[in-house]
Amino acid sequence: MITRRDLCLAGAALLSVGLASAPALAQTKLKWAHVYETSEAFHTESVWAAQEFARRTNNKYQIEVFPASQLGKETDINQGLTLGSVDIIISGSSFAARSHPPIGVTYYPFTFQSPEHLLAYTKSDIYKELTKGYEEKTGHVITATTYYGTRHTTSNRPIKNCSDMKGLKMRVPDVPAYLAMPRSCGANTTPIAFAEVYLALQNGTVEAQENPLTTIEAKKFYEVQKHIVLTGHIVDHLNTVVAKGTWAKFTDDEKKLFIEISQEAAARATKQIKADEQKLVQFFKDKGLTVTEINRQEFLDAVAKGVTFEQFGYRKADWDRIQAVKF
Repeated sequence: MITRRDLCLAGAALLSVGLASAPALAQTKLKWAHVYETSEAFHTESVWAAQEFARRTNNKYQIEVFPASQLGKETDINQGLTLGSVDIIISGSSFAARSHPPIGVTYYPFTFQSPEHLLAYTKSDIYKELTKGYEEKTGHVITATTYYGTRHTTSNRPIKNCSDMKGLKMRVPDVPAYLAMPRSCGANTTPIAFAEVYLALQNGTVEAQENPLTTIEAKKFYEVQKHIVLTGHIVDHLNTVVAKGTWAKFTDDEKKLFIEISQEAAARATKQIKADEQKLVQFFKDKGLTVTEINRQEFLDAVAKGVTFEQFGYRKADWDRIQAVKF
């Protein structure tokens, strides 16, 4: 015979099981995607940020980081923010500019004088306005910006002046702002797939390319090039972006927490990239390559004559405000 006491004990047991399983039921799983390798700071610091956010929300959120284009190329993961297939990404402003062109002004050649100038910009009013414009257009939220590296040129032809690039067969990504400097100096550009660049340089399909020093070292382009030309034409950077739908799930405190954590992760990755770059000039010299400085103003003047801000959807007034940022 079932007594009143038995019913009470059974009820207490069920309540205990329900309470124990409540946190698991409440847990939200999120996807964080990017296109970089697992060895790169952009991945390791994303993993740190994901784990830190989980820890500081008592595992309310579990974020899995998908590196190396596992969830698609950069175009795909940007689209995934709207489609709901990803929750968080790290991606360049050149891709954000497809939705809100003004934010891409940071890719106009020679916008930034140094990584320090870029970092000062990320704390400025013009940065807040451009990122807010992107947020208003898409609903997605940029929470942090990481220094990716300063893009320089490698070549089998010595280059000291802009005119030395005339007729140069050069691989450049098929991104209008990336093409601006080489084309303004007369180079013949071609958008060879990144995975095929080493072979193209080796067999002479192209004789030059441009990338940050860390990429030139990682992909061993220095093995098939004779010159490193410190053009510094674009100080590249990546944004941490949270999808509109995901951001809406966060409480106000969680939003502040994610901003804090993502900005700390960005600072950590930036520090590592800067340290690596500082070592690489001597590394390339030791490998027997010629390392050349350029007259920055000469190249900038050529770009100004060759392309306009408006043809990219940028606003010169924004560029002028970035130039005025103190660092």
